[in-house]
Amino acid sequence: MGACNSAGGVKVSVRNVNLYYGSFQALRNISLDIPACAITAIIGPSGCGKSSFIRLLNRMNDIINGARVEGSILLDGINIYDKSVDVVDLRKRVGMVFQKPNPFPMSVFDNIAFGPRQHGRHNRMELQEIVERSLRQAALWDEVKDKLGQSALALSGGQQQRLCIARVLAVEPEVILMDEPCSALDPLATLKIEDLMRNLAKQYTIVIVTHNMQQAARVSDMAAFFMMEQDRAGVLVEYGPTSQLFTNPKDKRTEDYITGRFG
Repeated sequence: MGACNSAGGVKVSVRNVNLYYGSFQALRNISLDIPACAITAIIGPSGCGKSSFIRLLNRMNDIINGARVEGSILLDGINIYDKSVDVVDLRKRVGMVFQKPNPFPMSVFDNIAFGPRQHGRHNRMELQEIVERSLRQAALWDEVKDKLGQSALALSGGQQQRLCIARVLAVEPEVILMDEPCSALDPLATLKIEDLMRNLAKQYTIVIVTHNMQQAARVSDMAAFFMMEQDRAGVLVEYGPTSQLFTNPKDKRTEDYITGRFG
């Protein structure tokens, strides 16, 4: 299921990465190692490149005209920007959950089965097993097991977001990227997603962008603080274990952000 044979090791290694949109530099000289089977939170004020950064990890920025990447991003030691890398396969290994739940306008079952079918799995019994397993992993099975044939759009916002997580899990990824997955949800649904993340981190590498300091402190093992420089390029100010970053930051700018002096 999840790929945590490299637990304790580095899953993704980012080295001297610069991201440009045309002539505008969005990220400058980013380097960090993302550990396997842990939750890494990306924090920082609006506009500092957090979402752009995690979109680099499964090449989602490729679809933006004029986007250009320098440096290297290694997934299990292989540069994902190498010409030989199959982007479809990469996005199977590195799944993305977006800020706003985005179920497909089809049944709950077909939402989850969509990815496996795209990858050539059509056996009905096998698909049923994948759907049940993915929904169980996403802590949603008990709520929807009698509604598999109903439209996913009829689910609540929190259920829709867990459905989107289950949809990512169905293709057996190794890394799950979450771009502010709780910002559209109420506090109760948010806690369910946070519990889910902690469970999933036993098997998967998770990278989450969050504006919510408390959430970053609650759920993440590592935290990276990004901010915008005067020319509007995003830079990595500080990166380390979450407990250390929040209680004893090395950089004054990190401390100012965490204590609410700016941002």
